[in-house]
Amino acid sequence: GLLARWLQILAVKGIQDLVLVNRPWALDFVIPSTFLGMTTLTRLYLGLWKFPDTAGVRRSTCFPNLLELGLCCVFMESKDLDFILDRSPVLEKLCVHGNLFKLSLCLVSQSLRCVKITGSFFEEIALVDAPCLERLILTGCWTRGAVCTKVKIGHAPKLHSLGYMDPGSHVLEFGNTVIKAGTKVSPSTKVPSVRILALEVRCGGRNDVKMIPTVLRCFPNVETLHIKVNLKKVANPLARTLSSGMSPAP
Repeated sequence: GLLARWLQILAVKGIQDLVLVNRPWALDFVIPSTFLGMTTLTRLYLGLWKFPDTAGVRRSTCFPNLLELGLCCVFMESKDLDFILDRSPVLEKLCVHGNLFKLSLCLVSQSLRCVKITGSFFEEIALVDAPCLERLILTGCWTRGAVCTKVKIGHAPKLHSLGYMDPGSHVLEFGNTVIKAGTKVSPSTKVPSVRILALEVRCGGRNDVKMIPTVLRCFPNVETLHIKVNLKKVANPLARTLSSGMSPAP
């Protein structure tokens, strides 16, 4: 109750920048839904909370001025993430870190320019309609069992930076076409806008190496290629020799 009152006071004062982190760790603590009424927010970062159920939130709830959103270890469902993205009409930056839960990210946004996902697992990341998206950054992502993250590229005509794409953690898909080693690339499976591409490669894994030519054909206009070599997976002397001369991209 006290936290809800604090948030209400901040809302009345027209707060623009809010970083709200729950300590100590307790992901069963639900953040008061009061923050959903902070229409003046331009930057919002939430850490170590359970997101309130958005099913009963009134449809008029909106973040008309929110430009930047960060979520760190926030327990939420896909519908809650869709809710907040749908009601942030000018949002430009989305950062998700330490997602430990079953989530899919469906990007339908006329304003998003950068999406950064670190140390997380998503069942699917779909660029459905993101005409302004310029950068999709994926680092430190992991699999759940044998399930990889499906990265579906739809309408994202301004996408110029993508990575790190990891064959061991990501499945690249265009429409209904899943990209595998040797897949015949067609105009519908090409993204000519991408200029910067980053790949993570396990030199000891033949599948990873075989995927590289196919992935590069999907991005025919790449000007800068970053290759991060996973040295822990190097399995033979030749691969070790090759990788010793390559530094991971910053």
